Amino acid sequence: MEIDSSLISFLMIVPVLSAALLGAALLTWWERRVLGFLQNRPGPNRYGPFGVGQIVADLLKLLTKEDWIPPFSDPVIFTLAPTAVVAAMLMAFSIVPFGPGMVILDMHIGVLFFLAMTSLSVYTVLLGGLASNSKYAMLGGLRSAAQMVTYEVFMGLSLMGVVMIVGSFDLQAIVLAQQDLWFFVPQFPALVIFIIAGLAEAHRLPFDLPEAEHELTAGFHTEYSGMKFALIFLGEYLSVILTSAMIVTLFFGGWLGPWLPPLAWFTLKTFAFVMFFILVRAAIPRPRYDQLMLLGWKVLLPLTLINLLVTGAVLLAGEG
Repeated sequence: MEIDSSLISFLMIVPVLSAALLGAALLTWWERRVLGFLQNRPGPNRYGPFGVGQIVADLLKLLTKEDWIPPFSDPVIFTLAPTAVVAAMLMAFSIVPFGPGMVILDMHIGVLFFLAMTSLSVYTVLLGGLASNSKYAMLGGLRSAAQMVTYEVFMGLSLMGVVMIVGSFDLQAIVLAQQDLWFFVPQFPALVIFIIAGLAEAHRLPFDLPEAEHELTAGFHTEYSGMKFALIFLGEYLSVILTSAMIVTLFFGGWLGPWLPPLAWFTLKTFAFVMFFILVRAAIPRPRYDQLMLLGWKVLLPLTLINLLVTGAVLLAGEG
């Protein structure tokens, strides 16, 4: 008996959201272990085998820490702001195809929905920074708003070459179109631009300038503590996993691969790019803020437009 696709989508909600949250929690431990190895230091190693109990220790500390709201802040917006990034990232996971038919929302505008959800995450840093009514937090929020709006432009444009080749915004259609050739080959410039934009959107080193501790204490989340602080960093790690999953889906064939089950291929590919994000943090120093903005407008924007022109010309020549 054939199972209704809507029922499959409904049944996938809990496993997908649970896996995303669990993956983000494990990533907080795994990143510190990898960085410790690369920097010749132990990393978490006290609680549990290989320090894996550090996740539980961090959670208990954040749950029991005083949930302080600054008296000079806007308490309503200050409290609600950290939930925006987590909600947006979890919503974006609903359109990621983990295998044939393994998706919560099979949308024909999946690429646009992903871009919309990543755009919503700017509200956390902007509203959190402004509602804190703190100079460091305000500067971090304004920096983040400018950085995210800038790099959202290139993130969206970098994906249009893939959309032009497939003729659809549907993520499952994009994966199936890569059965003969993964799109990182014809769209390699777009892949590089998308990765850089993903680093900037997730506030990952070397693009974590909205929270640069050497300039802004802790940036937009200077005044946050307890579970609000945890939600902000949970959203950051969810963004790393989501960006890695989208790189795999759009440029590396998604679940496609020989021998192993589709879900296994998707998981392995996504983990490879999560590791790439961690290695970038360990290897590349942080630039100045003006250098970050100049990189976007003077380098990435022309490269993105050139990639679109070349892709369109090749497609038109092929039709002729």
